Amino acid sequence: MKDARVIELEEVTIRFSGDSGDGMQLTGTLFSDATALLGNDISTFPDYPSEIRAPQGTVGGVSGFQVQFGHKQVNTPGDFAHVLIAMNPAAIKANAAFMNPGGTIIYDSDLLTEKGLKKAGFTTDDPFAECNLEDFFKIPVPISSLTKESLKDFGLDNKSVLRSKNMFALGLVCWMFNRPLEYIEEFIKAKFAKKPVVVDSNIKVLHDGFNYGYTMQHMTPSYIVHPANIENGTYRNVNGNHATAWGLLAAAEKSGLELFIGSYPITPATDILQALAERKDLGVKSFQAEDEIAGVTSAIGAAFAGELAVTTTSGPGLALKSEAIGLAVMAELPLVVVNVQRGGPSTGLPTKTEQADLLQALYGRNGESPVVVLAASTPSDCFWYAYKAAKIALERMVPVILLTDGFLANGTEPWKIPSMSELPTITPRIAKDAATFESYKRDSKTLARDWAFPGMAGFEHRIGVLEKNASGTVSQDPANHQENSGIREGKVQQVVDMVPDIDLCGDKDGDVLVVGWGGTYGHLISAVRELRKEGKNVSLAHFNYIKPLPGNTREIFSKFKKIIVCELNLGQFASYLRNALPEFTYYQNNKLKGLPFTVNELKESVYKLLED
Repeated sequence: MKDARVIELEEVTIRFSGDSGDGMQLTGTLFSDATALLGNDISTFPDYPSEIRAPQGTVGGVSGFQVQFGHKQVNTPGDFAHVLIAMNPAAIKANAAFMNPGGTIIYDSDLLTEKGLKKAGFTTDDPFAECNLEDFFKIPVPISSLTKESLKDFGLDNKSVLRSKNMFALGLVCWMFNRPLEYIEEFIKAKFAKKPVVVDSNIKVLHDGFNYGYTMQHMTPSYIVHPANIENGTYRNVNGNHATAWGLLAAAEKSGLELFIGSYPITPATDILQALAERKDLGVKSFQAEDEIAGVTSAIGAAFAGELAVTTTSGPGLALKSEAIGLAVMAELPLVVVNVQRGGPSTGLPTKTEQADLLQALYGRNGESPVVVLAASTPSDCFWYAYKAAKIALERMVPVILLTDGFLANGTEPWKIPSMSELPTITPRIAKDAATFESYKRDSKTLARDWAFPGMAGFEHRIGVLEKNASGTVSQDPANHQENSGIREGKVQQVVDMVPDIDLCGDKDGDVLVVGWGGTYGHLISAVRELRKEGKNVSLAHFNYIKPLPGNTREIFSKFKKIIVCELNLGQFASYLRNALPEFTYYQNNKLKGLPFTVNELKESVYKLLED
């Protein structure tokens, strides 16, 4: 046997891919968690098929999980995979365009049969030639047959045996990248504690995959990726949905209120509802409603009753909630609406990412119905912007829409867990003086009204869907409606005093300012850093506060020769900026494929702008 090849890497991108029943999401998650525990910085991108169960072996049914990790800061899950683990021919075909030149493909050679190739749409018996993958390092591994051999003495049926083949692949990749198996073993023992045979069989296959790599060192090189130099603290690997849930929990504790969530399950937002439903120990009241309208109206009722009220959804659900959000605007109640954006319109691409709900969040209600709009930019900072959304809602008595997206919701990264003492205070505007209380009496600075709820003696009042005067009496007076409409808009704009100035990545002036918002941050910051290393005079302004915009936005824009707005839609933020700041010219880079930008795509758009 030849000596093992040990290759040291700065960073590496791995993609696990197979049928939706092959356990690729679990495999990728376990590998990512083990990697995070070793101290590498990571970023992940789960990629699900939209169909619940597409025909087995077809390209439409391919499920993928991509992870990039390294010993320096990692902001994206990688443009292209250095290593592809393909569990069937369809996975080869689906991922051919996402491979790094000269990369490695590990594939289940047992499934390169005539039937398997035909299902995947290949017309020859050489899938690599058809996909122009001849120059890649290919490692055939009989994963299916080796899994069967590993479990031949367990008395399991063939279907149960093949469910474990993802553990063989995981063990092999753990050997290749020097990942310890202890965490994965602990997970298996905990998850299947009531099924000892499942625990024993999966651990056996996991170790056999690891040992296969060790035995076949001559064909499966070993890689070393040293831990990242990150700030000391307690970390956990977190996705955006769970970070959002925990941000809301922290806000409830900090504000001294109980948390209520009323939601209807919808991809990809459901995990927030599920995560909060598990926290009755922290006083959470969760209501899985029969539809989107019931979800949001129950939350409005909870806001009226004096609780931190939240409803969660995705794009189609936000449309259904729009009338009730208008009620919250008119009643001036604190409400947090989390919209995890996905591909549309209608059902669209429910498991893919998009940023096409921005204009809906800003304007998608009848009448002049202003709300505060925020957008999270990484999986971990979903915690911070969920917390901030609650703070704004409770202190300014205004509905807040927090935009995340499918990429952030399902992607993961290491998150340094903050202590509660590090978080800013939240002081709800609870009414204190019954003698002077009027339901729509305004604070002169913030234009916010005080919050009184049932059970507060002396604070009885009227609010509702109809326009009212300061005392809460229904008013059809035209001048009163004009005044109140201006006050509601002004109250949202006044939130700017809670919005920090936008920080630039790069110089304060230059040739090109790259502008983005929300979940495009990781790819944009990576592209701008690479461009600056190449000597390009390029900076990045990334927005988390959409309405109102940061107070220094106009000043920042004025210092650059050209501005390019990059977003995963057909130009919604660019259109909003043209309306808010019309004195500037905005170039656009738009992508609408259900996928995040790649760093290369972004760099090419800036190169073109610099050349013009």
